[in-house]
Amino acid sequence: MTATTMEVAYGGVPAGKEHIYSQEPVLSARKLVITFGRVIGLDGVDLDLYPGEVLAVIGDNGAGKSTLIKCLTGAYTPDSGQITMNGKPVHFKRPQDSREAGIETVYQQLAVIPALDIASNLYLAREERRKGVLGSVFRMLDKKGMEKRAGQSVQDLGIQTIQNMSQAVETLSGGQRQAVAVARAAAFGSKVVILDEPTAALGVKESGMVLDMIKQLRDKGLSIILISHNMPHVWEVADRIHIQRLGGRAGVITPQSHDMGEGVAIMTGAKRLTPEDAA
Repeated sequence: MTATTMEVAYGGVPAGKEHIYSQEPVLSARKLVITFGRVIGLDGVDLDLYPGEVLAVIGDNGAGKSTLIKCLTGAYTPDSGQITMNGKPVHFKRPQDSREAGIETVYQQLAVIPALDIASNLYLAREERRKGVLGSVFRMLDKKGMEKRAGQSVQDLGIQTIQNMSQAVETLSGGQRQAVAVARAAAFGSKVVILDEPTAALGVKESGMVLDMIKQLRDKGLSIILISHNMPHVWEVADRIHIQRLGGRAGVITPQSHDMGEGVAIMTGAKRLTPEDAA
């Protein structure tokens, strides 16, 4: 069957939000290429993430979604191409480099330690010491201060189901654990938060809570990349949708310009965007 062509409405920009896309992207990638032996992971992929937007990244298995994210966060180093933040070139050699630049990632396999309390998980690997001699000499942690600031971070996100910061994470539901991971990313991700399948293992109610958090983060001005196989969730929260196919970018659409069926058709190759709009 021959793939049919489609056009992108609004030039790939959501109607009513044109002012966002007149700004400089907070994160950009140009012509990213990475190979693994004879396997092409990324084949000249471009990406733009603007301030205060949710950019969904969708694609079939093997399309290059995870590889793209790993290149953007320093887990992989591209063979060629350029990554910029606010117009300035960056070279991430390790994930710590991207975190220091203001990019936080929440992976599908949540990096939380169940036996630790919520505050300790929020400050994991970022523990703060007490002031004065107790912190500098005796290296004592500021547990009360971290609990207070952790509670403020959770409150700022509007998470009502978590109240006690000294509660062990292992006692929380799946949605609450995801909320802890997202709260940590929001607290330390000064520019970009990347969410990898955040609702994959959650029920309807807990998924709704996570989607609400994503909207709140966007409203606070954070830029979010959402990787998801759940099309209804993507069409609910995304401003734009970046479609990966066979290691390349098949195009960028919006929930207003294309419905879910059309998005899946582009993702699977049943339909394709016109070259000028897909580029």
